[in-house]
Amino acid sequence: MLLRNTRLYVIAAAVFVLLSGQACKRVDKPVSLPTITIIDQNWPDEESRHRHNEQFRRFASETGVRVQVLPAPVAERLAVSRQLLESHGSVPDVYAIDVIWPSILAEHLIDLRPYVPAQEIAEQFPGLIANFTVNGRLVALPYYVETGLLFYRDDLLQKYGYRAPPATWEELEKIATRIQAGERAQGKRNFWGFVWQGARSEALTCNALEWQASEGGGSIIEDGAVTVNNAATIRVWARAARWVGSISPPGVVAYHEWDALNRWQAGEAAFMRNWSNTYLAAAAPSSTVRGKFGVCPLPKGEAGTAGTLGGDAYAVSQHSLHPREAAMLVRFLCGRQEQLRRSQSPSEPVTIPELYTNNSVLHANPFFQDVMQVYRQGLVSRPSAQTGKLYPDTSRAYFEAVHAVLTRQKTAAVAAAELETVLSQMTGLRPRSSRREHSGFSREP
Repeated sequence: MLLRNTRLYVIAAAVFVLLSGQACKRVDKPVSLPTITIIDQNWPDEESRHRHNEQFRRFASETGVRVQVLPAPVAERLAVSRQLLESHGSVPDVYAIDVIWPSILAEHLIDLRPYVPAQEIAEQFPGLIANFTVNGRLVALPYYVETGLLFYRDDLLQKYGYRAPPATWEELEKIATRIQAGERAQGKRNFWGFVWQGARSEALTCNALEWQASEGGGSIIEDGAVTVNNAATIRVWARAARWVGSISPPGVVAYHEWDALNRWQAGEAAFMRNWSNTYLAAAAPSSTVRGKFGVCPLPKGEAGTAGTLGGDAYAVSQHSLHPREAAMLVRFLCGRQEQLRRSQSPSEPVTIPELYTNNSVLHANPFFQDVMQVYRQGLVSRPSAQTGKLYPDTSRAYFEAVHAVLTRQKTAAVAAAELETVLSQMTGLRPRSSRREHSGFSREP
């Protein structure tokens, strides 16, 4: 708690400095275009910061409006954004927001429709526009999209006689077991079959939702009902618990995205579940698995494949003193021209469907085809729109329940039944124990 409060204090101090600097400007200077401030905790590395600074320079060159980046910690992203917005401060002007935040922050964000031409909005994935629309207001414009994918060692599949990655979860278990045993027999004692994100965090919600939806267990909250206490969900939770210590390291129950990637990049795993933009790090020149891996949709269950929707968008604070210029920046960053330029080299998946048919984009980012396949056939969304400001508590209850199963503190049946009660009381929604016709998928034509 002390660390979190310290981080928030640092942000508040930075905002104070910015405001003080603006207040101390001489009033007799000629009127000039404002400087727009932006907060985005997604740029922890030097390369990302350089890439975004280049975008800001191009924007300033085209519009005359400069951009100032507000420093921010990578952790506590939502807490930082909420505190700044709820304080009604005039900076930052622009916020990067996650796909699960719109309903949580909407009251503090402007409607972008008056500032962005309808044609440009229509160029985006309709499902993303719907996701960032709250009560008819477009509160953010998508910047990049991501989904859960299966990363596989192509060289190891060939070595052990497999022509393709596993198509089902059952195949994944069998192939991972065989490759793990073979690599260990050759002296690689720390080699594992499958790594993923099992820490008590939002990442576990995403992983478990994929298991659950792919087997027909629903998407936690769906059609006005709580959908967790059913045979499919119980079965997949128990299956994942079986992975721990067998094809997945015991420590996977503490893994976040970077932990899984580090194990993968060290050449110590045959398969990895991670976000699509992890491809950039895995394929980097310094990566030890560069040229040795492929990606594909996650394995199928009885209901098909499922990949959790992720990604970011840019929004304008309702308290900004410069909403027009801030909206100009959002429109620039998220528009077709800038997305096309970014994707001429390896980049996060774009949010404009037409670019997925562009040859130069696909040449630089071959994994985009897999992202599109998941987007059209097996995308599953977390229930953030249905739960609104209750989503953080909903997700926490969900991943705590799953984690208790993974660490064998509770059986899957007991955890599912208790979670159903907790979520019903929390949201006021009825439970639905029997699942027959709801896949949990969000499909687009």
